[in-house]
Amino acid sequence: MLAMPTWIERLLPPSPLARRLSFQSILFAIGEGAFLTGSAVFFTHIVGLSAAQVGLGLTIAGLSSFAFAVPLGRFADRVGPKRVWAAVAITESALFLVWPWLHGFWQFLAMVTVLELVGTAGHTARGAYTLNVFSHEERVRSLAFMRSALNIGFTVGAMVGGLALATNSDTVIQWVPVFPAAILALNALLITRLPDAAQDIPTAAESAEAAEAAHPSGKRVSVLRNRAYVAMSFFDGILSTNQVLLNIVIPLWLVQETDAPRVLLAWLFGTNTVLAVLLQVPASRGSETVSGALRAARISTGFMVFSCFIVMVTHDTVGWVTIALVWIGHVTVTGAELFQSAGHWGLTSELSEPDRRAEYQGATHVGGTLGGVWAPALFTFLAMSWGTTGWLVIAGIVLVAGVGIHPAARAAERNLATLVREPGDRPPNRPPDRPLDRPADQPA
Repeated sequence: MLAMPTWIERLLPPSPLARRLSFQSILFAIGEGAFLTGSAVFFTHIVGLSAAQVGLGLTIAGLSSFAFAVPLGRFADRVGPKRVWAAVAITESALFLVWPWLHGFWQFLAMVTVLELVGTAGHTARGAYTLNVFSHEERVRSLAFMRSALNIGFTVGAMVGGLALATNSDTVIQWVPVFPAAILALNALLITRLPDAAQDIPTAAESAEAAEAAHPSGKRVSVLRNRAYVAMSFFDGILSTNQVLLNIVIPLWLVQETDAPRVLLAWLFGTNTVLAVLLQVPASRGSETVSGALRAARISTGFMVFSCFIVMVTHDTVGWVTIALVWIGHVTVTGAELFQSAGHWGLTSELSEPDRRAEYQGATHVGGTLGGVWAPALFTFLAMSWGTTGWLVIAGIVLVAGVGIHPAARAAERNLATLVREPGDRPPNRPPDRPLDRPADQPA
């Protein structure tokens, strides 16, 4: 008779491998978070840039990531996602050691562009590895634990970065990148010790056989030709603009259009962090199938639209009513974030070709970027310039995305049914014919 899990076990990731990856996520986020917290000061005081130069450089770097996301994903599929992920981690560590020596716009531009390309390769490889290595039943739940771990890590990293800023010393800030470099080097070591997924040891014969089976000509077309998948990613990208409301629009609205005290911003972000850590796993339940993931997308849409309706009325409220409504509006956007993430994992997991998951991660990046890159400028303009009408337009855009993602996902599901799947990999929404292969350290 199997023993019932204790309450402590329920709070832990479902397998030893998921726990290792969650710890790795915390470590990565501590390093990244420590640098990001003070990056604005670092770029302006140490590298010697203006705010406009920082923005221009990051925009150019982002465009390079957009252009190369799919080729980098294709490369990760060929070499093996885990190998690429580990190589990226050690490369990022080395690049951070270069930061203290850089000065001027062109050096900054070269660095952020290389870092963005390397980071994109790492993101696609990591995404493919986690989809490959987990069984269907535990995949989304494990990813939810890893997302919660990232939030914990970024919080700790922000505290480390905040301590550096508190010294008010340019010398301390100049050498802050050494800390994430050390953390990311340890992170790379941990990645190399993770078990291989089947796709991490491809053979030329297997690759050729899979290509010929998928396409009689032996030539594989880009995943960007899978228009349904790109459309699904595009609508998902629009739903992910909950981050724009969380981090930009609602804070600006609070400061400029309401009588709420500015200190409320700290409570808003604190609440978001706590809820993201505690509720991401419960929010992911049931998102392991296409139908379940679309249900999560509907819930996310509802939360985001409801938030627009709540926040827009705070222009005319006063005192504690404003404080309460802004807080509720921010909490509902947090709900949109949690369910959108769950739906995203379910859809990308279920609608990607198993032997091309890194390339599909790149396509997800392209579609998601198209769906959200315009949101900071447009949503800020709509809310701050049009007021109530602008909030209604934002809600309308989100609602269209919430509706549109359904036919796009179903079309991508039909497309996948015509493509080659790895042996034993389950068609979407059907139980496996046999147990999926597991790494050695995962329980049966």
